[in-house]
Amino acid sequence: MNESNPIEAHPWEPFAPEGARILIMGTFPPQPKRWSMDFYYPNRTNDFWPMMGLIFMNDRKALLNPDGRTFDLVRIKTLLEEKGIALHDTCRRIRRLKGNASDKFLEVVEPVPLREVLHTIPMCHTIATTGEKAAGVIATLTGTPMPGMGEMVNAGGDPEIWRMPSTSRAYPLALEKKAAYYVKMFRHIGIL
Repeated sequence: MNESNPIEAHPWEPFAPEGARILIMGTFPPQPKRWSMDFYYPNRTNDFWPMMGLIFMNDRKALLNPDGRTFDLVRIKTLLEEKGIALHDTCRRIRRLKGNASDKFLEVVEPVPLREVLHTIPMCHTIATTGEKAAGVIATLTGTPMPGMGEMVNAGGDPEIWRMPSTSRAYPLALEKKAAYYVKMFRHIGIL
């Protein structure tokens, strides 16, 4: 632990459209200098929005603005509202141990108050984590085992908890293969 690195607070409230049935959770946003928009998965090189465009619109570029370099936040929010997808991250406060966005070098200072977040999304019965670190945080918060890649666990009355591949380009899996994991989950919960 490096106390000289500042503690960062999460910049956004949960995005929780009315009737959301799934909460997708990453770990924590990258530094603002990496943002192409002021919203979840803001890094232009992250595969999340191209993957969502591919899955729901059959076009990996569907959620980009015409410039091809920035995301279309209006289309993104419309898609999330139509499909009932909420977004938040597993960490409320973190410390970057290496000054980058790598989950490997993030110290969790304070996890998200998961029960509070879920209370605001009463129709949500599924949590999906994007990556191993996020899955570990949720497993700790819920007292459940960490699921295998593309699998889910269910702890009694708690929501189903799925572990999806990271959408970071640093995770060495082709976009189409990442999408296949998410398609399986979205079909299981009935939004695809």
